[in-house]
Amino acid sequence: MNLLRKIRSTGRVAEPAPPRPPAGDFPDFAGSVQVRCVDAGSCNGCEIEIAAAFGPVYDAERYGARLVASPRHADVALVTGPVTRNMAVPLRRTVEAMPEPRAVIAIGDCAIGCGEFSGGYGVEGAVADVVDVDLAVPGCPPRPEEIVAALRSVTGR
Repeated sequence: MNLLRKIRSTGRVAEPAPPRPPAGDFPDFAGSVQVRCVDAGSCNGCEIEIAAAFGPVYDAERYGARLVASPRHADVALVTGPVTRNMAVPLRRTVEAMPEPRAVIAIGDCAIGCGEFSGGYGVEGAVADVVDVDLAVPGCPPRPEEIVAALRSVTGR
């Protein structure tokens, strides 16, 4: 019974939120964001880590990030993989469909600089070559903690 009492009195414990990205035109989301994930041509390694970040262990929702199915409801786009030729226009349309203010986060080395797919015949380029990127999370694939830290820096929680 002492353990349950200790859990109730302690509550949730989390480290302080990471610092916000550099000032400028980065939007202020006032504590919560709706997130739309876009696979622009990845190997699905980053998607597995994003799923883990929103799962019960890392629980990104407790920091104000929630997954949505429509870009019209999204504040943030998590983009994975190098942008393939077939996904360049849909990615632009997805970001354009998002209401202002909006942010784009490139997840993984492939989204940042094409990674293993660099120079491929079907690769248009990195995410920053197609749309404006506000934040980048390096790694192949990045760990769920790093994805949650990026979302926390956006929400400020």
